[in-house]
Amino acid sequence: MTEKFHHFKETINNIPLPEQFTCPFHYTPHPLCEMAAQEVQHYIQTQTEWQQELQKGKMFGVLIVRATDGNIGFLAAFSGLLAGHNIHDYFVPPIYDLQHPNGFFHIEEAHISDINTTINKLETAPQYLEYKKTLQEEQQIAALAIGTAKMQIQKDKLARDIKRKQQLSTEEEAALIRESQHQKAELKRIKEHHARQIARIQAYIDQWQKQIDSLKNERKQRSATLQRKLFTQFKIHNFLGEVKDLYELFKEKDNSIPPAGAGECAAPRLLQYAILHELHPIAMAEFWWGDSPRTELRRHGYYYPACKSKCEPILQFMLQGLNVEDNPLQKIIKELEPEIVWEDAWIVVIYKPAGMLSVPGKSDLPTVTKWLQTQYPTASGPLLVHRLDMATSGLLLAAKNKEVHALLQKQFQLREIKKRYIALLDGIISSANGTVNLPLCIDPDDRPRQLVDFKHGKPAITHYHVISQENNITRIAFYPITGRTHQLRVHAAHPLGLNTPIIGDELYGKKADRLFLHAEAIEFIHPITNEKIHIEKKADF
Repeated sequence: MTEKFHHFKETINNIPLPEQFTCPFHYTPHPLCEMAAQEVQHYIQTQTEWQQELQKGKMFGVLIVRATDGNIGFLAAFSGLLAGHNIHDYFVPPIYDLQHPNGFFHIEEAHISDINTTINKLETAPQYLEYKKTLQEEQQIAALAIGTAKMQIQKDKLARDIKRKQQLSTEEEAALIRESQHQKAELKRIKEHHARQIARIQAYIDQWQKQIDSLKNERKQRSATLQRKLFTQFKIHNFLGEVKDLYELFKEKDNSIPPAGAGECAAPRLLQYAILHELHPIAMAEFWWGDSPRTELRRHGYYYPACKSKCEPILQFMLQGLNVEDNPLQKIIKELEPEIVWEDAWIVVIYKPAGMLSVPGKSDLPTVTKWLQTQYPTASGPLLVHRLDMATSGLLLAAKNKEVHALLQKQFQLREIKKRYIALLDGIISSANGTVNLPLCIDPDDRPRQLVDFKHGKPAITHYHVISQENNITRIAFYPITGRTHQLRVHAAHPLGLNTPIIGDELYGKKADRLFLHAEAIEFIHPITNEKIHIEKKADF
């Protein structure tokens, strides 16, 4: 038994244990995990000094474990730092303590910080800024002087050309030539004068910039070395008794570098502690506590799967030697098959069931694209014209040759194709209709989650109107103007959108039997017959 092992305050004798450990990337929290989470939530609410930080939101995790004496309890962890520290009595420690004052990371980070300070001093030094200002002014003066001289030369040349149309004496012609030569020489002199002035100022700036560039290069090299060394300090264990560092794990996965924050999430911390202290894992869950961040969507008290970009390679290794349940999504997907709703000689509209991929990914799971290739082996071109999220059901448009495919895609690009989605929202919204305009971009640390980003995001616009509201559920129609990944899901759930997630959205809301989002209707102009085609397939919810 260890100090991080927490006994349940209420009896758990009547709660059956799971037969297999939790699949971390798709799960329904076990009742014991929910009980443990409630105890953790009660504890963090008593820590008054954390409340301001917790308002910003933090991911926590619980791990149900069996000790060697047979007692069942739980471990608790948080992701990253809590109140500026990663060591707290109630929670398991980090895999590697980045905050240790005598550790190499802290020491080297101080060196890099000193370099940043020096760079900032050099870049903001009054003398350096004055040189840059003087250079800009001299360049403007030079451009004006040279431009004026060139205009005068052009003007005088026109005057000489007019004179040459008259009968000139030899002396007069010679005078015109001397005038032209003098002006060209004067222009050369002006150019050389200003070039010397600019070069003199530039030399001072270059000396300054050389120092700055040298420091920036040193910073880059130190950061890369520090990062590489840091990855090797995270010694990750699994239930087979094997040990690998972060660098090895990500290199084996796809020859990539671990992203920032890898190894610092709650799930790896919990499993590492259990392995090192001979505690047998039974079930695990992670939940968000606090406000949703401005960019990413996390809701207070909701459970979330482990992030894939940072945690997937780590957890896949750590769980080796443990009896883990299969990803239930993969079981469902193998049984799914699309159906043809409408077709002619050029186009086919199909119904994609919820849980099926539109296009192939890294896995070998069935996809609509593969199914279409089987159904239409002689078709040319890429077939599928657009996509639906894996969890979304509904209508998809496909072409039987590449020419029709290109014409339909052009309609999508011009936003001429109209689509209507039906969804069930987990709550009541106040407005009967409206528009959500929130730009989106990929979360690089947790693909395929999307972020709302007003600086780097791509435009995403959705019109909507409420169909009905009852039993704290809103049936709503969405009319997307753009077609960004997870657009409707984010626009529904985000506080700046409808602030009411779609039922069954485990990425941005709560898990259910399915995601209640369905592409019900599609309307387009037939590229061959020029007819308006409208196809509908009602939702089965």
